[in-house]
Formats: sequence, structure tokens, C-alpha cells
Amino acid sequence: MAPTILVITMDYKVILARDLASGWYVAEVPSLPGCISQGKTKIAAMKNIKDAIMGYLESIEKHPEEKVFSRQVEIAAVSL
Repeated sequence: MAPTILVITMDYKVILARDLASGWYVAEVPSLPGCISQGKTKIAAMKNIKDAIMGYLESIEKHPEEKVFSRQVEIAAVSL
């Protein structure tokens, strides 16, 4: 009997903003402080932020003494 492989999927909220001066997209994961990437297109920015998240999580795993705790984020609107 083959061993069972458990696959865990984690979802992260990403803020995607277009820099009007350069035209590039900046992607940030608010729940992972400092986890930011960019790309010339939305697709590129999203691919790059996935790579950044993986690197962030690997770094936390390798250096638990420097662990930056993630935070819960809520996006809210305000009217003036």
C-alpha cells in the first residue's frame, strides 16, 4: 500500500497596486510583514509574490529564532 501524501493549501490575501509612474504592479501580503514583490503585469506580479511567499515561509522554517509572526488582516472601507 502506497503512503498517503497530505497536501496543505494556504490562502493569503494580496494587495495588488499599479505604480502609475513606472506602470509596474506591486504585490504585498499584509499578513506576512515585509513580503512584497512586483512585476510588469498583474500575472507576473502574482507569480512573483507566490515565489516571495514560499521564500518567506522557508526562511521562517530555517530560522525560527527570527520568526516574524504573521498577522490577521481585514480589508475595510471608509467613507468621508
